[in-house]
Amino acid sequence: MNSLIITRFRGCVLTAQTAGRRLFSLRLDPEEEQSLLGNIYVGRVLHVVKNIEAAFVDLGGGLTGYYSLRENKNHLFTGGPGPVDPAAARMTPPHPLRQGDEILVQISRDAVKTKEPSLSPYLNFTGRFAVLTLGKTQIGFSSRIRDAAWKESVLSLLKKEKTDDFGIIVRTNAYGASPEQLADEIRSLKSQMERVLSHAQNRVCPSLLAAADPPFLQGLRDAYADSADEILTDIPAWHEQLRQCLTLWQPEALAKLRLYEDPLLSLSALFGLEAAVGEVLSRRVWLKSGGYLVIDPTEALTVIDVNSGKYAGKKTAQETILRMNLEAAAEAARQIRLRNLSGIILIDFIDMEREEQKAKLLETLRACLAKDPIRTTFVDLTKLGLAEITRRKLRPPIYEVLRRHGAGEQDGGSKEKAFKGEMNHD
Repeated sequence: MNSLIITRFRGCVLTAQTAGRRLFSLRLDPEEEQSLLGNIYVGRVLHVVKNIEAAFVDLGGGLTGYYSLRENKNHLFTGGPGPVDPAAARMTPPHPLRQGDEILVQISRDAVKTKEPSLSPYLNFTGRFAVLTLGKTQIGFSSRIRDAAWKESVLSLLKKEKTDDFGIIVRTNAYGASPEQLADEIRSLKSQMERVLSHAQNRVCPSLLAAADPPFLQGLRDAYADSADEILTDIPAWHEQLRQCLTLWQPEALAKLRLYEDPLLSLSALFGLEAAVGEVLSRRVWLKSGGYLVIDPTEALTVIDVNSGKYAGKKTAQETILRMNLEAAAEAARQIRLRNLSGIILIDFIDMEREEQKAKLLETLRACLAKDPIRTTFVDLTKLGLAEITRRKLRPPIYEVLRRHGAGEQDGGSKEKAFKGEMNHD
């Protein structure tokens, strides 16, 4: 049975997904300091730094964001009379961005280590089936929707619902939804956008204008349709919020929602979440074959090394190596998603001589990476034979969240022991 689990874990909100009791997705958000990703602010420009083509924006409450002028050519100015003009996001700005300007921005990437959160003027309003993109006017489809006939059938609907001010991205969950469901959600997102733009003109600068949904509701909204056979939480207040959201988003899935109330076995113990977090903090990951992965995250990139370990197969050396590399490819893709690794990732597989075996390995790796809901791309093999992968940066890696908030401390142990391996490689 595949499960979506939502519970408290060491002061964090834990959202996890399992496939046959095996964890493949894990998200931790400090309960008292939740992720800012998706929040919309009325901000004031503090500094414009021309030599790095960026500005730093005061978001209020001591929070500063990084605003790339190379990526963001147009700006949503909020100063002056009248409501914010949504078309401003696609027009040539009245003047270059300068200190003191008041602009509307959304956090597009959480703060990571010493880096401020990244900001964008292209506001996204996300639903279960679609994303409305203010300032980017294209119509797009999830790369996982490959049914050309279905995409063509809904294209006329999308063109009817959109205007020149925004674009629409159709999410994977939309495939199989009725045209009426998709149209209703787009209209709802459009109303949400209009409310935000209307309120922006009258808000104090700097200030939070619209907060993203709590992480466990995002996990529910973003989970692929039919990917979970059950939705479990042991927190009554969250159970009620989940019930309300399912009623609105996915009433057919209400029967899957269950409040876990067993007093003898906690939800965390039932799914082995303590062991799963321990795995995320471990530098070494054993494979069933007896080989293992060594995962070293650094400031610039993450390196995953594949080692043969104790494996002694009965087949030829080349067949043995191929089998181990295939297992390592699947486990590396799982670990990347489980640990929320991002940026540049290099995998050093065991060397193989035959080209057909290399091709099979890369085909397997691509297929495993394609299951990740966060954009993950296999770039190529480097000249040294390393598999180069990039994964979009959205939130800090799990080990960084645990270390930053002290949630990795084990009972009767120290933080240093809990983060053995990672502490030596940051």
